[in-house]
Amino acid sequence: MARQSAAQAKAVPKAAAKSAKKTAAASPSKLFVLDTNVLMHDPTSLFRFEEHDIYLPIMTLEELDNHKKGMSEISRNVRQVSRTLDELVSSSEDIDVGVDLTGPSSKLATGRLFLQTEAISGELPTALPTGKADNHILSVLVHLQRKHPKRQVILVSKDINMRIKARALGLAAEDYFNDKVLEDTDILYAGTQELPANFWDKHGQGMESWKENGKTRYRLSGPMCPQFMVNEFVWQEGQGNPLAAWVKEVAGKTAVLETLTDYSHPKNAVWGITARNREQNFALNLLMNPEIDFVTLLGQAGTGKTLLTLAAGLTQVLESKLYAEIIMTRVTVPVGEDIGFLPGTEEEKMAP
Repeated sequence: MARQSAAQAKAVPKAAAKSAKKTAAASPSKLFVLDTNVLMHDPTSLFRFEEHDIYLPIMTLEELDNHKKGMSEISRNVRQVSRTLDELVSSSEDIDVGVDLTGPSSKLATGRLFLQTEAISGELPTALPTGKADNHILSVLVHLQRKHPKRQVILVSKDINMRIKARALGLAAEDYFNDKVLEDTDILYAGTQELPANFWDKHGQGMESWKENGKTRYRLSGPMCPQFMVNEFVWQEGQGNPLAAWVKEVAGKTAVLETLTDYSHPKNAVWGITARNREQNFALNLLMNPEIDFVTLLGQAGTGKTLLTLAAGLTQVLESKLYAEIIMTRVTVPVGEDIGFLPGTEEEKMAP
């Protein structure tokens, strides 16, 4: 469904807008029961349901435990889910009231995670064997639907037959598509943030500025300063005084910002390479700073990660002589299954 345009939004009467807000506030959030294959498919699915709550049946955890061993992608996803669940449960004082997902998901999810903490014997047709894992999850769904009659209880599964059985029993079921919209990078530290338009109104009073090593530094205080991270880049666009700086110190509600070297200018070219955009300029400021020992760059193919890294390395080895050598490695990606670590030579393993 297409988003409403700004002009259309203004055309909505105030009374109708207030009524819609009241309806949204009155309707309770949905309760999604996750099938095991959803967690195997996307280990970050716990943080993909926004304001809605999540429920994990005990059989889901049992099936996760059965698939944790191995070197396949599914096994790695299962181990990641297990580690995430361990951190969430360990940080919660009372599992019965649910685990708040706001903090662990970096505010991507504001719902709660519920684990099955009681024995549930839901009524299913006698033709369905109770010992099967899928049917046990369906019985949990029936129990939750009766326990929360005014709330939408929905099964989320990648298994088509599982969804068909749920709908045949009168239960709501959906496929999992969220991983096609959001990326895992959404919950990673970005390293940059844009300053709001009123930043200087709240942080400019009593500001100090001075020159150090040819750069301008600003010491300021305000409500955003405790949220800054050292070496994080902050920027603000504007026709008057655009800002591009990085955080050098953070102490309580006080932070020190330092202006950047403009690597988009030809005079500051690194091995003949200049920055083509803001992010490349940020990257070169990190790569050309010998005080920073470890830099990670994340981006799509073709955004210049390897090019900028090699240019910075060649400049600091061959021109400024800060380092003696460059060591470049790449991950070897196997085709098909790995040979594995069981005893035997490669010939013995490859013979079949």
